[in-house]
Amino acid sequence: MADGDYERGRARELGAIAAELRRLAAARHELPVFVLNGWAASPHAWDLCRFQRTRLFSYVEQLDGEPEKAMEDVERCILVGWSMGGSSALRLAARWPGKVAGLVLVAATPRMMEERESGWRGMTPRRLEALRYGLMMTRGEGFFGTPKDKPNPYMTDEPANLERGLKYLLETDVRDAVRDSNLERPVHVFQSEHDGIVRPENATWLKSAFPQASVTMVPGTEHALPIFIPEMIDHAVDACIAVAQKG
Repeated sequence: MADGDYERGRARELGAIAAELRRLAAARHELPVFVLNGWAASPHAWDLCRFQRTRLFSYVEQLDGEPEKAMEDVERCILVGWSMGGSSALRLAARWPGKVAGLVLVAATPRMMEERESGWRGMTPRRLEALRYGLMMTRGEGFFGTPKDKPNPYMTDEPANLERGLKYLLETDVRDAVRDSNLERPVHVFQSEHDGIVRPENATWLKSAFPQASVTMVPGTEHALPIFIPEMIDHAVDACIAVAQKG
């Protein structure tokens, strides 16, 4: 083979590699990552996470149906949900399983409140009211204050919005919808072993609903996992993107 033929062949090969890299980069950029925040949660809860999010939905936007509107406009996406946002992510995944390329659930539950007749371990209405009272009394810093060198994951809000969120938490139950969803894409579950808001048993239930799920139990933390394990959440989102890029 002449040197010129080799050079031309090599140039074509390098061009093909470059084109594939551009395609993968474009695929990553075009795959929306929707983050669904928790009740009364600050957007700063996600400041330590490095993954590129397309949109962060506040809990009020979730109550107003904004994530559903966004889902209508995409072919595929990755959903990242924390706390109440985890419930919203589960609801969206159950409704649009074909559109969900990956699901990252952080201290998430399909049913927040306890259900004594079935043995479901959740919060009591009294405990939920204590959360609202504690939020207002501490001006959004939670019961234990903001951890040193961490952003404040909580916020105060208008009483009417807080009450709407409490009503959602009291009434929402997506267990049946999740069981019937047949979601086959990657699912990553993160749950604190010492969460006083979302019981650790939720992770076991989510694993039963999504057999393909990876479950990470986090010792020595509490409910605001995005400020405690941002690198783990970043890795989970990247893993979902990698699988989606492979088709």
